[in-house]
Amino acid sequence: MQSPKIIPANKKVEANYFELNNQLNIPKDNKIQLAKDKEAVRTYFLTYVNPNTVFFHNLKEKIDYLVDNDYIEEELVNQYSFDFIKSLFKRIYAKKFRFNTFMGAYKFYQQYSLKTNDGKRILERYEDRIAFNALYLADGDESLANDLADEMISQRLQPATPTFLNAGRKRRGELSSCYLISLEDDMNAIGRGINSALQLSKRGGGVGINLSSIRAKNDPIKGIENAAAGVVPIMKLYEDSFSYANQLGQRQGAGVVYLNVFHPDIVDFLATRKENADEKVRIKTLSLGLVVPDKFYELIKQNAKMYLFSPYDVERVYGQPFSYVDITAEYDNMVNNPEIRKSKINARELETEISNLQNEAGYPYIINIDTANRENPIDGRIVMSNLCSEIFQSMTPSVINDRQEYDVLGTDVICNLASTNVTNLMASPDFGKSVKVAMRALTNVSLKTNTASVPTIENGNKRNHAVGLGAMNLHGFLAKNKIHYGSPESVEFTDLYFMLLNYWTLVGSNEIAIERGESFVDFEKSDYYSGDYFARYQDRITTRDDIKHDSVKALFDHVYIPSREDWETLATNVREHGLYNSYRQAIAPTGSISYINES
Repeated sequence: MQSPKIIPANKKVEANYFELNNQLNIPKDNKIQLAKDKEAVRTYFLTYVNPNTVFFHNLKEKIDYLVDNDYIEEELVNQYSFDFIKSLFKRIYAKKFRFNTFMGAYKFYQQYSLKTNDGKRILERYEDRIAFNALYLADGDESLANDLADEMISQRLQPATPTFLNAGRKRRGELSSCYLISLEDDMNAIGRGINSALQLSKRGGGVGINLSSIRAKNDPIKGIENAAAGVVPIMKLYEDSFSYANQLGQRQGAGVVYLNVFHPDIVDFLATRKENADEKVRIKTLSLGLVVPDKFYELIKQNAKMYLFSPYDVERVYGQPFSYVDITAEYDNMVNNPEIRKSKINARELETEISNLQNEAGYPYIINIDTANRENPIDGRIVMSNLCSEIFQSMTPSVINDRQEYDVLGTDVICNLASTNVTNLMASPDFGKSVKVAMRALTNVSLKTNTASVPTIENGNKRNHAVGLGAMNLHGFLAKNKIHYGSPESVEFTDLYFMLLNYWTLVGSNEIAIERGESFVDFEKSDYYSGDYFARYQDRITTRDDIKHDSVKALFDHVYIPSREDWETLATNVREHGLYNSYRQAIAPTGSISYINES
Protein backbone atom coordinates (compact mmCIF):
# COMPACT_ATOMS: atom_id res chain seq x y z
CA MET A 1 0.00 0.00 0.00
CA GLN A 2 1.19 3.53 -0.76
CA SER A 3 2.60 5.30 2.28
CA PRO A 4 0.81 8.44 3.40
CA LYS A 5 2.37 11.73 2.47
CA ILE A 6 4.11 13.59 5.30
CA ILE A 7 4.00 17.36 4.96
CA PRO A 8 6.85 18.93 6.96
CA ALA A 9 6.00 21.66 9.43
CA ASN A 10 6.97 25.20 8.51
CA LYS A 11 9.57 25.97 11.15
CA LYS A 12 9.83 29.58 10.01
CA VAL A 13 6.34 30.35 11.29
CA GLU A 14 6.42 31.47 14.89
CA ALA A 15 3.97 29.40 16.95
CA ASN A 16 2.68 32.26 19.09
CA TYR A 17 -0.72 30.79 19.87
CA PHE A 18 0.05 30.67 23.59
CA GLU A 19 0.88 34.35 23.59
CA LEU A 20 -2.33 35.19 21.75
CA ASN A 21 -4.37 33.08 24.13
CA ASN A 22 -2.74 34.76 27.14
CA GLN A 23 -3.96 38.13 25.89
CA LEU A 24 -7.45 37.08 26.96
CA ASN A 25 -6.30 38.00 30.46
CA ILE A 26 -5.23 41.49 29.40
CA PRO A 27 -8.28 43.76 29.04
CA LYS A 28 -8.23 46.42 26.34
CA ASP A 29 -10.53 49.41 26.77
CA ASN A 30 -12.01 47.53 29.75
CA LYS A 31 -13.08 44.66 27.49
CA ILE A 32 -11.91 41.06 27.24
CA GLN A 33 -10.06 40.53 23.95
CA LEU A 34 -12.16 37.61 22.74
CA ALA A 35 -10.87 38.05 19.21
CA LYS A 36 -7.40 37.09 20.41
CA ASP A 37 -8.68 33.64 21.36
CA LYS A 38 -10.05 33.04 17.87
CA GLU A 39 -6.77 34.32 16.44
CA ALA A 40 -4.94 31.85 18.68
CA VAL A 41 -7.08 29.00 17.31
CA ARG A 42 -6.30 29.96 13.72
CA THR A 43 -2.60 30.27 14.48
CA TYR A 44 -2.58 26.92 16.26
CA PHE A 45 -4.07 25.17 13.25
CA LEU A 46 -1.83 26.96 10.77
CA THR A 47 1.42 26.44 12.66
CA TYR A 48 0.87 23.13 14.43
CA VAL A 49 -2.19 21.06 13.52
CA ASN A 50 -2.22 21.35 9.74
CA PRO A 51 1.55 20.97 9.16
CA ASN A 52 1.78 18.01 11.52
CA THR A 53 -1.26 16.08 10.27
CA VAL A 54 -0.51 13.02 8.17
CA PHE A 55 -2.01 13.49 4.70
CA PHE A 56 -4.08 10.75 3.04
CA HIS A 57 -5.40 10.91 -0.51
CA ASN A 58 -8.79 9.52 0.49
CA LEU A 59 -10.68 7.92 3.36
CA LYS A 60 -10.04 4.36 2.15
CA GLU A 61 -6.30 4.95 2.24
CA LYS A 62 -6.61 6.42 5.72
CA ILE A 63 -8.72 3.60 7.15
CA ASP A 64 -6.47 0.94 5.63
CA TYR A 65 -3.38 2.62 7.03
CA LEU A 66 -4.85 2.93 10.53
CA VAL A 67 -5.95 -0.70 10.55
CA ASP A 68 -2.79 -2.15 8.97
CA ASN A 69 -0.58 -0.31 11.44
CA ASP A 70 -2.56 -1.31 14.54
CA TYR A 71 -4.00 2.11 15.28
CA ILE A 72 -7.70 1.20 14.78
CA GLU A 73 -9.38 -2.16 15.44
CA GLU A 74 -10.02 -4.15 12.27
CA GLU A 75 -13.05 -5.74 13.95
CA LEU A 76 -14.63 -2.30 14.26
CA VAL A 77 -14.24 -1.51 10.58
CA ASN A 78 -15.51 -4.94 9.56
CA GLN A 79 -18.81 -4.35 11.37
CA TYR A 80 -19.85 -1.90 8.66
CA SER A 81 -19.68 -1.60 4.89
CA PHE A 82 -17.14 0.91 3.66
CA ASP A 83 -19.92 2.80 1.91
CA PHE A 84 -21.58 3.38 5.27
CA ILE A 85 -18.32 4.39 6.95
CA LYS A 86 -17.72 6.87 4.14
CA SER A 87 -21.24 8.28 4.50
CA LEU A 88 -20.76 8.66 8.26
CA PHE A 89 -17.52 10.60 7.86
CA LYS A 90 -19.19 12.75 5.21
CA ARG A 91 -22.16 13.36 7.53
CA ILE A 92 -19.85 14.52 10.33
CA TYR A 93 -17.60 16.70 8.19
CA ALA A 94 -20.67 18.32 6.62
CA LYS A 95 -21.36 19.96 10.00
CA LYS A 96 -18.23 22.09 9.42
CA PHE A 97 -17.29 22.01 13.07
CA ARG A 98 -14.81 24.63 14.22
CA PHE A 99 -13.22 25.09 17.62
CA ASN A 100 -14.11 28.50 18.99
CA THR A 101 -11.51 28.49 21.76
CA PHE A 102 -7.81 27.80 21.71
CA MET A 103 -7.99 25.69 24.86
CA GLY A 104 -10.64 23.46 23.29
CA ALA A 105 -8.52 22.78 20.23
CA TYR A 106 -5.28 22.47 22.18
CA LYS A 107 -6.76 20.04 24.70
CA PHE A 108 -8.16 17.82 21.95
CA TYR A 109 -4.98 17.59 19.88
CA GLN A 110 -2.72 17.18 22.89
CA GLN A 111 -4.76 14.60 24.79
CA TYR A 112 -7.30 12.86 22.56
CA SER A 113 -6.18 12.85 18.94
CA LEU A 114 -4.60 9.64 17.69
CA LYS A 115 -0.93 10.17 16.83
CA THR A 116 1.86 8.19 15.22
CA ASN A 117 3.85 5.89 17.48
CA ASP A 118 6.53 8.51 18.06
CA GLY A 119 3.85 10.99 19.12
CA LYS A 120 4.95 13.59 16.59
CA ARG A 121 2.36 13.36 13.82
CA ILE A 122 -1.43 13.70 13.98
CA LEU A 123 -3.59 10.90 12.57
CA GLU A 124 -7.03 12.13 13.65
CA ARG A 125 -8.94 15.35 13.49
CA TYR A 126 -11.80 16.02 15.88
CA GLU A 127 -14.32 14.76 13.33
CA ASP A 128 -12.39 11.49 12.93
CA ARG A 129 -12.40 10.81 16.69
CA ILE A 130 -16.16 11.36 16.74
CA ALA A 131 -16.61 9.01 13.79
CA PHE A 132 -14.69 6.21 15.48
CA ASN A 133 -16.61 6.78 18.73
CA ALA A 134 -19.91 6.61 16.87
CA LEU A 135 -18.93 3.43 15.03
CA TYR A 136 -17.61 1.75 18.15
CA LEU A 137 -20.43 2.69 20.51
CA ALA A 138 -23.09 1.77 17.94
CA ASP A 139 -21.67 -1.77 17.76
CA GLY A 140 -22.72 -2.36 14.16
CA ASP A 141 -26.04 -0.48 14.30
CA GLU A 142 -25.90 2.00 11.40
CA SER A 143 -28.89 4.02 12.56
CA LEU A 144 -27.44 4.38 16.06
CA ALA A 145 -24.04 5.31 14.61
CA ASN A 146 -25.64 8.15 12.65
CA ASP A 147 -27.56 9.33 15.71
CA LEU A 148 -24.46 9.23 17.89
CA ALA A 149 -22.47 11.13 15.30
CA ASP A 150 -25.13 13.84 15.25
CA GLU A 151 -25.21 14.09 19.05
CA MET A 152 -21.43 14.30 19.42
CA ILE A 153 -20.61 16.65 16.54
CA SER A 154 -23.37 18.95 17.79
CA GLN A 155 -21.78 18.63 21.24
CA ARG A 156 -25.04 17.65 22.89
CA LEU A 157 -23.36 14.47 24.15
CA GLN A 158 -19.78 14.04 25.27
CA PRO A 159 -18.42 10.63 26.33
CA ALA A 160 -16.10 10.65 29.32
CA THR A 161 -12.38 10.84 28.63
CA PRO A 162 -11.61 7.08 28.75
CA THR A 163 -14.40 6.37 26.27
CA PHE A 164 -13.71 9.29 23.94
CA LEU A 165 -9.96 8.63 24.00
CA ASN A 166 -10.03 4.85 23.60
CA ALA A 167 -13.09 3.96 21.50
CA GLY A 168 -12.02 2.13 18.35
CA ARG A 169 -8.30 2.11 19.09
CA LYS A 170 -6.34 -1.09 18.71
CA ARG A 171 -3.96 -0.32 21.56
CA ARG A 172 -5.91 1.28 24.34
CA GLY A 173 -7.11 1.35 27.88
CA GLU A 174 -10.66 0.57 28.90
CA LEU A 175 -13.72 2.75 28.31
CA SER A 176 -14.76 3.27 31.92
CA SER A 177 -13.86 6.26 34.05
CA CYS A 178 -13.50 4.80 37.51
CA TYR A 179 -13.90 1.80 39.74
CA LEU A 180 -14.89 1.20 43.36
CA ILE A 181 -13.49 -1.66 45.45
CA SER A 182 -14.46 -2.51 49.00
CA LEU A 183 -11.81 -4.39 50.99
CA GLU A 184 -12.64 -7.02 53.55
CA ASP A 185 -10.61 -7.50 56.71
CA ASP A 186 -8.07 -10.16 55.77
CA MET A 187 -4.71 -10.38 54.02
CA ASN A 188 -6.15 -12.22 51.02
CA ALA A 189 -8.57 -9.37 50.33
CA ILE A 190 -5.89 -6.73 50.82
CA GLY A 191 -3.48 -8.50 48.46
CA ARG A 192 -6.17 -9.10 45.87
CA GLY A 193 -7.17 -5.45 46.21
CA ILE A 194 -3.66 -4.27 45.37
CA ASN A 195 -3.62 -6.43 42.24
CA SER A 196 -7.06 -5.08 41.32
CA ALA A 197 -5.84 -1.51 41.77
CA LEU A 198 -2.86 -2.16 39.47
CA GLN A 199 -5.04 -3.80 36.82
CA LEU A 200 -7.65 -1.04 36.89
CA SER A 201 -5.21 1.85 37.08
CA LYS A 202 -3.30 0.69 34.01
CA ARG A 203 -6.60 0.78 32.13
CA GLY A 204 -6.88 4.49 32.77
CA GLY A 205 -9.57 4.70 35.43
CA GLY A 206 -9.54 6.29 38.86
CA VAL A 207 -9.92 3.75 41.65
CA GLY A 208 -11.74 4.13 44.96
CA ILE A 209 -10.83 1.83 47.84
CA ASN A 210 -12.97 1.38 50.95
CA LEU A 211 -10.84 0.73 54.05
CA SER A 212 -13.61 1.03 56.62
CA SER A 213 -13.80 -2.72 57.31
CA ILE A 214 -10.05 -3.11 57.90
CA ARG A 215 -9.21 -3.77 61.54
CA ALA A 216 -7.75 -0.84 63.42
CA LYS A 217 -4.24 -0.29 64.68
CA ASN A 218 -3.55 -2.52 67.72
CA ASP A 219 -6.57 -4.75 67.07
CA PRO A 220 -5.80 -8.45 67.59
CA ILE A 221 -4.68 -10.87 64.88
CA LYS A 222 -5.30 -14.57 65.62
CA GLY A 223 -5.97 -13.64 69.23
CA ILE A 224 -2.69 -11.79 69.68
CA GLU A 225 -3.39 -8.32 71.06
CA ASN A 226 -1.91 -5.13 69.57
CA ALA A 227 -0.84 -6.97 66.41
CA ALA A 228 -2.69 -5.08 63.66
CA ALA A 229 -0.96 -2.19 61.90
CA GLY A 230 -4.14 -0.35 60.90
CA VAL A 231 -5.06 1.35 57.65
CA VAL A 232 -2.13 3.75 57.15
CA PRO A 233 0.41 1.16 55.90
CA ILE A 234 -2.22 -0.11 53.47
CA MET A 235 -2.70 3.43 52.19
CA LYS A 236 1.02 3.63 51.39
CA LEU A 237 0.82 0.40 49.40
CA TYR A 238 -2.05 1.75 47.31
CA GLU A 239 -0.38 5.10 46.74
CA ASP A 240 2.67 3.36 45.29
CA SER A 241 0.45 1.12 43.17
CA PHE A 242 -1.33 4.07 41.56
CA SER A 243 1.95 5.89 40.97
CA TYR A 244 3.34 2.87 39.16
CA ALA A 245 0.37 1.91 36.98
CA ASN A 246 -0.86 4.39 34.38
CA GLN A 247 -2.47 4.15 30.95
CA LEU A 248 0.40 3.93 28.49
CA GLY A 249 1.82 7.15 29.91
CA GLN A 250 -1.21 9.11 28.67
CA ARG A 251 -3.29 9.19 31.84
CA GLN A 252 -1.80 9.08 35.33
CA GLY A 253 -3.07 6.58 37.85
CA ALA A 254 -5.29 8.09 40.52
CA GLY A 255 -6.93 6.72 43.62
CA VAL A 256 -8.94 7.60 46.70
CA VAL A 257 -9.31 5.75 49.97
CA TYR A 258 -12.46 6.05 52.07
CA LEU A 259 -12.75 5.55 55.83
CA ASN A 260 -15.75 5.71 58.13
CA VAL A 261 -15.52 8.52 60.72
CA PHE A 262 -16.31 5.96 63.45
CA HIS A 263 -13.19 3.92 62.60
CA PRO A 264 -10.54 4.03 65.38
CA ASP A 265 -7.81 5.00 62.87
CA ILE A 266 -9.66 8.15 61.80
CA VAL A 267 -7.19 10.61 63.37
CA ASP A 268 -4.14 8.82 61.92
CA PHE A 269 -5.94 8.62 58.57
CA LEU A 270 -6.45 12.39 58.46
CA ALA A 271 -2.90 13.10 59.66
CA THR A 272 -1.40 11.45 56.56
CA ARG A 273 -2.39 14.44 54.46
CA LYS A 274 -1.06 17.17 56.74
CA GLU A 275 1.81 19.23 55.36
CA ASN A 276 3.92 18.56 58.45
CA ALA A 277 3.23 14.81 58.57
CA ASP A 278 6.15 12.47 59.13
CA GLU A 279 7.49 11.17 55.80
CA LYS A 280 6.94 7.58 56.96
CA VAL A 281 3.18 8.10 57.00
CA ARG A 282 2.67 11.10 54.73
CA ILE A 283 0.41 10.53 51.74
CA LYS A 284 1.26 12.80 48.81
CA THR A 285 -0.87 11.73 45.85
CA LEU A 286 -3.64 9.54 47.22
CA SER A 287 -6.96 11.29 47.80
CA LEU A 288 -8.85 10.88 51.08
CA GLY A 289 -12.58 10.51 51.60
CA LEU A 290 -14.77 10.11 54.66
CA VAL A 291 -17.89 8.00 55.03
CA VAL A 292 -20.09 10.04 57.37
CA PRO A 293 -23.28 8.63 58.95
CA ASP A 294 -25.97 10.95 60.31
CA LYS A 295 -25.01 9.96 63.86
CA PHE A 296 -21.81 11.99 63.55
CA TYR A 297 -23.78 15.19 62.94
CA GLU A 298 -26.11 14.38 65.83
CA LEU A 299 -23.14 14.08 68.19
CA ILE A 300 -21.63 17.32 66.88
CA LYS A 301 -24.92 19.12 67.47
CA GLN A 302 -25.02 17.77 71.03
CA ASN A 303 -21.34 18.63 71.60
CA ALA A 304 -21.01 15.06 72.81
CA LYS A 305 -18.26 12.50 72.97
CA MET A 306 -18.33 9.98 70.13
CA TYR A 307 -17.27 6.35 70.28
CA LEU A 308 -14.97 4.77 67.71
CA PHE A 309 -15.59 1.06 67.23
CA SER A 310 -13.24 -1.80 66.49
CA PRO A 311 -14.16 -3.10 62.99
CA TYR A 312 -12.80 -6.50 64.00
CA ASP A 313 -15.17 -6.75 66.95
CA VAL A 314 -18.13 -5.31 65.05
CA GLU A 315 -17.76 -7.92 62.31
CA ARG A 316 -17.39 -10.66 64.91
CA VAL A 317 -20.59 -9.55 66.68
CA TYR A 318 -22.75 -8.65 63.67
CA GLY A 319 -21.51 -11.30 61.26
CA GLN A 320 -20.84 -8.80 58.48
CA PRO A 321 -18.08 -6.30 57.65
CA PHE A 322 -18.08 -2.99 59.52
CA SER A 323 -18.92 -1.09 56.30
CA TYR A 324 -22.26 -2.87 55.97
CA VAL A 325 -23.49 -2.11 59.49
CA ASP A 326 -25.90 0.83 59.83
CA ILE A 327 -24.00 2.80 62.45
CA THR A 328 -26.71 5.41 62.99
CA ALA A 329 -29.24 2.69 63.76
CA GLU A 330 -26.87 0.50 65.77
CA TYR A 331 -24.77 3.15 67.53
CA ASP A 332 -26.35 2.81 70.98
CA ASN A 333 -26.33 -0.97 70.76
CA MET A 334 -22.63 -0.97 69.90
CA VAL A 335 -21.87 1.49 72.71
CA ASN A 336 -23.59 -0.80 75.20
CA ASN A 337 -22.11 -4.03 73.87
CA PRO A 338 -19.12 -5.09 76.04
CA GLU A 339 -17.87 -7.41 73.29
CA ILE A 340 -17.05 -4.43 71.06
CA ARG A 341 -13.92 -2.47 71.93
CA LYS A 342 -14.30 1.26 71.67
CA SER A 343 -12.60 4.54 72.41
CA LYS A 344 -13.92 8.07 72.89
CA ILE A 345 -13.09 11.39 71.26
CA ASN A 346 -14.92 14.71 71.08
CA ALA A 347 -17.12 14.91 67.97
CA ARG A 348 -16.66 18.66 67.50
CA GLU A 349 -12.90 18.39 67.86
CA LEU A 350 -12.87 15.76 65.12
CA GLU A 351 -15.05 17.99 62.93
CA THR A 352 -12.60 20.86 63.51
CA GLU A 353 -9.73 18.57 62.51
CA ILE A 354 -11.58 17.63 59.31
CA SER A 355 -12.34 21.26 58.46
CA ASN A 356 -8.76 22.37 59.09
CA LEU A 357 -7.42 19.65 56.81
CA GLN A 358 -9.87 20.62 54.08
CA ASN A 359 -8.58 24.19 54.26
CA GLU A 360 -4.98 23.00 54.28
CA ALA A 361 -5.04 20.21 51.71
CA GLY A 362 -8.47 20.14 50.05
CA TYR A 363 -9.20 16.76 51.61
CA PRO A 364 -11.06 14.77 52.78
CA TYR A 365 -14.05 14.38 50.52
CA ILE A 366 -17.28 13.95 52.48
CA ILE A 367 -20.05 11.52 51.60
CA ASN A 368 -23.20 11.46 53.72
CA ILE A 369 -23.78 7.75 53.59
CA ASP A 370 -27.22 7.63 55.27
CA THR A 371 -28.60 10.17 52.79
CA ALA A 372 -27.26 8.06 49.92
CA ASN A 373 -28.86 4.89 51.28
CA ARG A 374 -32.22 6.55 51.92
CA GLU A 375 -32.38 7.60 48.27
CA ASN A 376 -31.03 4.31 46.93
CA PRO A 377 -33.77 2.51 44.94
CA ILE A 378 -31.70 -0.67 44.55
CA ASP A 379 -31.55 -3.55 47.02
CA GLY A 380 -28.36 -3.60 49.08
CA ARG A 381 -26.17 -1.08 50.84
CA ILE A 382 -24.02 1.79 49.58
CA VAL A 383 -20.74 1.84 51.53
CA MET A 384 -18.46 4.29 49.68
CA SER A 385 -18.05 6.52 46.64
CA ASN A 386 -15.49 7.13 43.91
CA LEU A 387 -12.62 9.52 43.23
CA CYS A 388 -15.02 12.34 42.36
CA SER A 389 -17.74 11.46 44.89
CA GLU A 390 -20.64 11.31 42.43
CA ILE A 391 -21.09 7.52 42.28
CA PHE A 392 -23.32 5.85 44.87
CA GLN A 393 -24.14 2.21 44.15
CA SER A 394 -24.90 -0.86 46.23
CA MET A 395 -22.02 -3.27 46.77
CA THR A 396 -21.66 -6.73 48.31
CA PRO A 397 -18.58 -8.18 50.08
CA SER A 398 -16.42 -11.04 48.83
CA VAL A 399 -14.81 -13.98 50.61
CA ILE A 400 -11.36 -14.98 49.29
CA ASN A 401 -9.59 -18.17 50.39
CA ASP A 402 -5.86 -18.81 50.81
CA ARG A 403 -5.61 -19.97 47.19
CA GLN A 404 -6.71 -16.48 46.20
CA GLU A 405 -9.97 -17.89 44.89
CA TYR A 406 -13.39 -16.44 45.54
CA ASP A 407 -15.55 -18.54 47.84
CA VAL A 408 -18.07 -15.71 47.59
CA LEU A 409 -17.82 -13.36 44.62
CA GLY A 410 -18.97 -9.92 45.66
CA THR A 411 -20.03 -7.01 43.51
CA ASP A 412 -17.88 -3.94 43.11
CA VAL A 413 -18.62 -0.88 41.00
CA ILE A 414 -17.62 0.40 37.57
CA CYS A 415 -18.35 3.92 36.28
CA ASN A 416 -19.51 4.16 32.66
CA LEU A 417 -19.95 7.89 32.16
CA ALA A 418 -20.91 10.59 29.69
CA SER A 419 -22.20 14.13 29.99
CA THR A 420 -24.83 16.19 28.28
CA ASN A 421 -23.97 19.78 27.40
CA VAL A 422 -26.87 21.75 28.88
CA THR A 423 -26.68 24.61 26.39
CA ASN A 424 -26.57 22.34 23.35
CA LEU A 425 -29.04 19.73 24.58
CA MET A 426 -31.57 22.48 25.23
CA ALA A 427 -31.24 23.31 21.53
CA SER A 428 -31.80 19.71 20.44
CA PRO A 429 -34.62 19.18 17.93
CA ASP A 430 -35.70 16.21 20.09
CA PHE A 431 -34.57 16.33 23.72
CA GLY A 432 -35.95 12.88 24.52
CA LYS A 433 -34.33 11.19 21.54
CA SER A 434 -30.97 12.77 22.39
CA VAL A 435 -31.10 11.35 25.92
CA LYS A 436 -32.20 7.90 24.75
CA VAL A 437 -29.35 7.81 22.23
CA ALA A 438 -26.96 8.65 25.07
CA MET A 439 -28.37 5.78 27.14
CA ARG A 440 -27.76 3.34 24.29
CA ALA A 441 -24.19 4.54 23.93
CA LEU A 442 -23.51 4.18 27.65
CA THR A 443 -25.12 0.75 27.75
CA ASN A 444 -22.74 -0.36 25.01
CA VAL A 445 -19.83 1.05 27.02
CA SER A 446 -20.93 -1.23 29.85
CA LEU A 447 -21.29 -4.23 27.54
CA LYS A 448 -17.96 -3.69 25.76
CA THR A 449 -15.80 -3.02 28.80
CA ASN A 450 -13.45 -5.89 29.66
CA THR A 451 -12.60 -6.17 33.36
CA ALA A 452 -12.09 -9.93 33.60
CA SER A 453 -8.86 -9.37 35.54
CA VAL A 454 -10.94 -7.99 38.42
CA PRO A 455 -13.80 -10.48 38.89
CA THR A 456 -15.73 -8.39 41.42
CA ILE A 457 -15.86 -5.46 39.00
CA GLU A 458 -16.85 -7.73 36.13
CA ASN A 459 -19.55 -9.30 38.30
CA GLY A 460 -20.98 -5.94 39.31
CA ASN A 461 -20.94 -4.71 35.72
CA LYS A 462 -22.68 -7.79 34.33
CA ARG A 463 -25.34 -7.80 37.02
CA ASN A 464 -26.13 -4.09 37.09
CA HIS A 465 -25.32 -2.57 33.67
CA ALA A 466 -24.91 0.66 35.66
CA VAL A 467 -24.24 3.87 33.75
CA GLY A 468 -24.02 7.54 34.63
CA LEU A 469 -25.33 10.25 32.31
CA GLY A 470 -24.47 13.69 33.64
CA ALA A 471 -24.39 17.32 32.62
CA MET A 472 -21.98 20.20 32.13
CA ASN A 473 -22.16 23.85 31.10
CA LEU A 474 -25.11 24.73 33.32
CA HIS A 475 -23.42 28.01 34.18
CA GLY A 476 -22.91 28.72 30.47
CA PHE A 477 -26.57 28.19 29.71
CA LEU A 478 -27.67 30.40 32.60
CA ALA A 479 -25.25 33.15 31.57
CA LYS A 480 -26.35 32.95 27.95
CA ASN A 481 -29.95 33.45 29.05
CA LYS A 482 -29.09 36.14 31.61
CA ILE A 483 -30.26 34.07 34.57
CA HIS A 484 -28.35 34.65 37.80
CA TYR A 485 -26.83 31.51 39.28
CA GLY A 486 -28.73 30.64 42.46
CA SER A 487 -31.79 32.71 41.60
CA PRO A 488 -35.29 31.15 41.83
CA GLU A 489 -35.36 30.98 38.04
CA SER A 490 -32.04 29.09 37.93
CA VAL A 491 -33.26 26.62 40.55
CA GLU A 492 -36.50 26.00 38.69
CA PHE A 493 -34.70 25.53 35.38
CA THR A 494 -32.19 23.13 36.93
CA ASP A 495 -34.90 21.06 38.63
CA LEU A 496 -36.82 20.77 35.37
CA TYR A 497 -33.74 19.93 33.27
CA PHE A 498 -32.71 17.08 35.53
CA MET A 499 -36.28 15.85 35.86
CA LEU A 500 -36.32 15.49 32.08
CA LEU A 501 -32.98 13.66 32.16
CA ASN A 502 -34.41 11.33 34.77
CA TYR A 503 -37.58 10.68 32.78
CA TRP A 504 -35.91 10.00 29.45
CA THR A 505 -33.14 7.83 30.93
CA LEU A 506 -35.89 5.74 32.54
CA VAL A 507 -37.70 5.51 29.20
CA GLY A 508 -34.47 4.62 27.41
CA SER A 509 -33.48 1.95 29.93
CA ASN A 510 -36.99 0.49 29.83
CA GLU A 511 -36.88 0.28 26.02
CA ILE A 512 -33.50 -1.48 26.14
CA ALA A 513 -34.87 -3.97 28.69
CA ILE A 514 -37.79 -4.72 26.37
CA GLU A 515 -35.50 -5.20 23.36
CA ARG A 516 -33.02 -7.41 25.21
CA GLY A 517 -35.63 -9.25 27.23
CA GLU A 518 -33.81 -8.75 30.52
CA SER A 519 -33.42 -6.35 33.43
CA PHE A 520 -30.59 -5.84 35.86
CA VAL A 521 -30.26 -8.64 38.42
CA ASP A 522 -32.68 -8.42 41.36
CA PHE A 523 -34.83 -5.81 39.63
CA GLU A 524 -37.81 -7.36 41.46
CA LYS A 525 -36.23 -6.32 44.78
CA SER A 526 -35.91 -2.68 43.71
CA ASP A 527 -38.13 0.32 44.44
CA TYR A 528 -38.69 0.60 40.69
CA TYR A 529 -40.53 -2.71 40.67
CA SER A 530 -42.49 -2.07 43.86
CA GLY A 531 -43.45 1.40 42.64
CA ASP A 532 -42.04 3.09 45.75
CA TYR A 533 -39.57 5.04 43.63
CA PHE A 534 -42.30 6.62 41.52
CA ALA A 535 -44.46 7.25 44.59
CA ARG A 536 -41.60 9.15 46.25
CA TYR A 537 -40.94 11.06 43.04
CA GLN A 538 -44.49 12.42 42.73
CA ASP A 539 -43.68 15.61 44.63
CA ARG A 540 -40.72 16.30 42.34
CA ILE A 541 -42.66 16.11 39.09
CA THR A 542 -43.11 19.41 37.28
CA THR A 543 -45.52 19.70 34.35
CA ARG A 544 -45.67 22.65 31.97
CA ASP A 545 -48.56 24.12 33.94
CA ASP A 546 -46.50 23.91 37.15
CA ILE A 547 -43.69 26.16 35.90
CA LYS A 548 -43.75 29.35 37.96
CA HIS A 549 -41.52 31.67 35.95
CA ASP A 550 -42.45 32.77 32.44
CA SER A 551 -38.76 33.10 31.56
CA VAL A 552 -38.19 29.44 32.42
CA LYS A 553 -41.34 28.33 30.62
CA ALA A 554 -40.10 30.09 27.48
CA LEU A 555 -36.84 28.14 27.60
CA PHE A 556 -38.82 24.89 27.31
CA ASP A 557 -41.23 26.05 24.60
CA HIS A 558 -39.82 23.54 22.10
CA VAL A 559 -39.16 20.76 24.66
CA TYR A 560 -41.77 18.13 25.46
CA ILE A 561 -42.47 18.03 29.20
CA PRO A 562 -44.09 14.76 30.35
CA SER A 563 -47.49 14.94 31.99
CA ARG A 564 -48.38 13.12 35.21
CA GLU A 565 -50.15 10.58 33.02
CA ASP A 566 -46.86 10.03 31.16
CA TRP A 567 -45.16 9.31 34.47
CA GLU A 568 -47.90 6.87 35.45
CA THR A 569 -47.56 5.07 32.12
CA LEU A 570 -43.80 4.93 32.60
CA ALA A 571 -44.18 3.42 36.09
CA THR A 572 -46.47 0.74 34.66
CA ASN A 573 -44.08 -0.04 31.80
CA VAL A 574 -41.13 -0.26 34.18
CA ARG A 575 -42.93 -2.66 36.51
CA GLU A 576 -44.04 -4.82 33.58
CA HIS A 577 -40.88 -4.85 31.48
CA GLY A 578 -38.12 -3.74 33.85
CA LEU A 579 -35.05 -1.55 33.51
CA TYR A 580 -31.81 -2.67 31.89
CA ASN A 581 -29.63 -0.30 33.94
CA SER A 582 -29.69 -0.34 37.74
CA TYR A 583 -28.26 3.19 37.86
CA ARG A 584 -28.64 5.77 35.12
CA GLN A 585 -27.40 9.20 36.19
CA ALA A 586 -24.24 10.65 37.71
CA ILE A 587 -23.21 14.29 37.65
CA ALA A 588 -19.48 13.80 37.25
CA PRO A 589 -17.08 16.75 37.33
CA THR A 590 -15.91 17.46 33.80
CA GLY A 591 -12.34 18.62 33.31
CA SER A 592 -10.75 17.92 29.94
CA ILE A 593 -14.02 17.23 28.14
CA SER A 594 -15.31 20.63 29.28
CA TYR A 595 -12.47 22.26 27.37
CA ILE A 596 -13.20 20.46 24.12
CA ASN A 597 -16.91 21.23 24.59
CA GLU A 598 -15.99 24.85 25.29
CA SER A 599 -18.08 24.80 28.42
